[in-house]
Amino acid sequence: MADETKEAAETPEAPAGEQQQQQRVQVDDSGAACSYANFCRVTGTPEELIVDFGLNSQPFGVPTEPVQITQRIVTNYYTAKRMLHALHLSVQRHEQAFGVLETDVQKRVVPQPKAQG
Repeated sequence: MADETKEAAETPEAPAGEQQQQQRVQVDDSGAACSYANFCRVTGTPEELIVDFGLNSQPFGVPTEPVQITQRIVTNYYTAKRMLHALHLSVQRHEQAFGVLETDVQKRVVPQPKAQG
């Protein structure tokens, strides 16, 4: 069983002058399935957000084969907004420690020197 910290901003507002304390929510992740994804598609309805995850076997350019979706998360926009905030904080901390993440694959590719012949 793992503990997950909820942000103080997610708790009801404390009376003026009282320090807000972080609450601990117990999380049982023993039944969670783990899978890898390098592709994500976000769609939705007025009430729900749908996030599909899959594996793109051709990460450069437009894939010639369909990307197989392996996981789908359907959630409400309130949970999605909390998840957006948590992801933003996590990526921000990672970039502070390891440098900016370039999401454009073409900008990350290091050109190989041409062979002299």
